[in-house]
Amino acid sequence: MERRDSRKVSKYPGSLNLNLGMIIFAVILIYVVICVVAYFRSRHIAGYEVKEGSLSSNHTYNTAIALRAEEIVPVEASGYINYFAAEGSRVGVGNLVYTIDEAGGMQDLLLSEGTDTITLTSADLSELRAQIVQFSSSFDPKQYNAVYNFKNSLQGTAQKLTNGRILENMQALNDIRVQSIGYYNAAKSGLVVYYTDGYEQLTPAALTEDMFRTEGYERKLMQNNDLVETGDAAYKIITDENWCVVFQTDEETAARLAEEEYIRVRFLKNQYEAWGRVESVKSTDGMQLVALHFSNSMLSFANDRFLGIELLLQEQKGLKVPNTAIVEMPFYLIETDYVTMGQEGKEGVLKQVYSENGTAGTEFVQTQLYYEKNGYYYINPAQLNGGDLLYKPDSQETCTVGAQDTLVGVYNINKGFADFRQINVLYQNDEYAIVESNTMYGLSVYDRIVLDASTVNEDELVFD
Repeated sequence: MERRDSRKVSKYPGSLNLNLGMIIFAVILIYVVICVVAYFRSRHIAGYEVKEGSLSSNHTYNTAIALRAEEIVPVEASGYINYFAAEGSRVGVGNLVYTIDEAGGMQDLLLSEGTDTITLTSADLSELRAQIVQFSSSFDPKQYNAVYNFKNSLQGTAQKLTNGRILENMQALNDIRVQSIGYYNAAKSGLVVYYTDGYEQLTPAALTEDMFRTEGYERKLMQNNDLVETGDAAYKIITDENWCVVFQTDEETAARLAEEEYIRVRFLKNQYEAWGRVESVKSTDGMQLVALHFSNSMLSFANDRFLGIELLLQEQKGLKVPNTAIVEMPFYLIETDYVTMGQEGKEGVLKQVYSENGTAGTEFVQTQLYYEKNGYYYINPAQLNGGDLLYKPDSQETCTVGAQDTLVGVYNINKGFADFRQINVLYQNDEYAIVESNTMYGLSVYDRIVLDASTVNEDELVFD
């Protein structure tokens, strides 16, 4: 008889085996997940620590127009013209400037005297070399038209050197008189220049926007042995040492420069520096211009119509803040006499209120003062409503809340919320602004502000 196995295996439900470590881990994991989700769903507000700094306020203008007292002297007879006054030199009344050869014999005379071959001195070569180096260092491929201006400038320099050599042979020319040659002397004293460009006798107000474009600029050179007609331009004479440089700008810059009255200018051509008197000018077509007037150094730039200049303005120092942090806010204007002190020593105003039974009374409303100007305090619109009636302390005089103005400022986050602070901008460029430090309602060094003012609202909690 078989023995049956009476042993029976039963499976009991297992118990959940939790320990303290697993619970802590789960709590931490849930907390981390919540923080990550909250981080990506929340706005990211970056802070910026205010520090002292400076910004250079120098401005460079590459196409400033030089205007002078220029007078074009017409040719008095037809024929071949030859010049005997070096370009850029001063002539007095009665000095020989040019001759007119009606028959063409002057050229043969000059060739016989050996003036057709010019030997350059070391000084002449240095002048040409300096001109080439200056053009090479400032050449911009995007403004290829400058090559033609450079060509004309070299031709003018070469003509000046040739005229100088001819002057050295004046004794030989004086010994020989050619009947067909007319000698013409200067009727006025001044500086002789041998080109015209249509800008002569222009005033700053007469300039147009097209005149500042070098692409369409042309100058007509006057050269030896050119065939001229009576009435053509013989030469140009500059009769006054006073001259000016004119450039385009905006109205804000023009007003700021005009306040300076005189500013120091560096000419990029030769790095020469001079003080110019500032004049804000509106052209006839409404263009905003600034003219800088000088009483010296005209001789160095007599052959230039377009000049590159740098305005050497005073360096601005103060608190340096990024432009992205600057914001404009509207405020109510409340007369200073209507602001009083409450029981807790806080500023506020007395506003008219009505009880449930319709009886009029006053209520002290605490307000934050953001700025004071011309006898008015600037009050946040969130603390009052337009149309509220305010009482002057210890008086029955009243005023109605309504007048508004805007302030420029930043959001201070020293206390963990966005607190508007008014700023006084001293100078501003494309990225930063220099603001006045330690003002009553403004900023101080090491204050923390919101880097991007568009990411927060007034009184919003900020954790950066």
